[in-house]
This record gives sequence, C-alpha cells and structure tokens, in this order.
Amino acid sequence: MRIYTRSGDKGETSLIYGKRVPKNHVRVEAYGTCDEVNALLGQAISYIEQEDFQAKTVLIEELHYIQTILFHVGSEFATPEDKEVTWKLEQRHVEHLEQQIDKWQESLPELRNFILPSGHIAASALHHARTVARRAERIAVSLQDQLQDSLTIQYLNRLSDYLFVVARTVNHQLNVEEKNLRADI
Repeated sequence: MRIYTRSGDKGETSLIYGKRVPKNHVRVEAYGTCDEVNALLGQAISYIEQEDFQAKTVLIEELHYIQTILFHVGSEFATPEDKEVTWKLEQRHVEHLEQQIDKWQESLPELRNFILPSGHIAASALHHARTVARRAERIAVSLQDQLQDSLTIQYLNRLSDYLFVVARTVNHQLNVEEKNLRADI
C-alpha cells in the first residue's frame, strides 16, 4: 500500500464516509490540531523514557492511553454531521482525566503564583501539548453546533488541565524548579 494517494493534490481531503472538503475546512483544522497534540505527546513520552523517576511507567501508559482517545476526538471532528461517529467519546473518558488530575495534583506543592511553561524538556513538551490542546478546544467551539455531542469540548478542556498538572509532576519528580512569573517587571 502506498502512503501517498494524490487525491489531495488539489487542496481537498476526505472526511470519514468519503465526503470531500477543502484542506482548510474547520473540521480538518480540528482533527489536524488533535493530531498535533498527539505528536507532542509522543515527543514528551520520548523524553520521559530517557529519565528515571518513580511515576515514569504509569505516566507513559497514561499518555499512550490519551493518544488513543485523541483519535476518538479526531473521529468526531472527521465525521460529517449527518453520519454516525464510529469511535465515540464517552463521559468516562472525561472522568478519567479528572481522576488523573486529582491523583497527580495530590503530590504537587500548592500553586501560589502563575508559573512559566518551562523546566525539564519533557515538561516543556507537555506544556506545548497543553497549549495546542487549548487551540483544538477553541476550534471545537466553532464546530459546536455541528458536533453530535459536547464531550469533545469537555475532553479537550480537561486534557489541557491534565497536561498542565502532568508537566508540573514531571518537573517535581525530576527535582526541576518551576519558574514563577515575575511580578517586578
């Protein structure tokens, strides 16, 4: 099987079920942005794998799980509004993120100031993924009336919160100091 099909050479692509749309269609932008988050998570996993800390294995498993769920989110965006979504996002996926946020946050020092997205390279990649997840959420809001349910927006909202907490966790586990936003500038 060839990786290239030439079917997109004139600026169009297919949604699920074969509907052709321009490559700059908001649905393509939405699932493409989820793909970008997914790639950044893969990058963060690669950095985490090079380190040795207590939560490494659990964190990598969670991030792989989230990468899979992001395909469910992308499926929602790639499915025309008059068709059935094949990989449906479920409330349990949102709840899973909430449970993980609570679990990771328990071990973190209390946040008293805004922090700069920085620290260990894995934490920085997670912060980058967080900002792209926020962009995906903003794009999803523009599709809100066309989506079959609102779980994609909820999931992306919770995902960005999760990635913030996990970036902090990586820094904490690797004893990397968080940089506070400077108030004296």
